[in-house]
Amino acid sequence: MKALKSFFFIVLFSFSSLLYAAQVNINTADAETLSSELTGIGQSKAEAIVAYREQHGPYRQIEDLTNVKGIGMATIDKNKSRMKLE
Repeated sequence: MKALKSFFFIVLFSFSSLLYAAQVNINTADAETLSSELTGIGQSKAEAIVAYREQHGPYRQIEDLTNVKGIGMATIDKNKSRMKLE
C-alpha cells in the first residue's frame, strides 16, 4: 500500500510539472497572462507587449519582442521555452 501511495504521488507531481510548463502564445495572450506566466514581465511590460501587437500586428518571431521598450534578449532568453507563436 505504501508503494502504491508513493507511485501515486510521483505520477501526480510529474503531471503537475507538465501543466506548469504550458506555453504562452504571445500573439493571443492578454497582459495579465503575460505578466503572470513570464519571468521578468510585469504588468506594465505586458501591457506594452499587447499594445505593440495591437498597433503593429502579430509577432512573426519571438525576437520581435525586442521592439517593445524594456524587452531585451535577456528577457526573451529567460522565457523562450515558455513562449510560442501561432
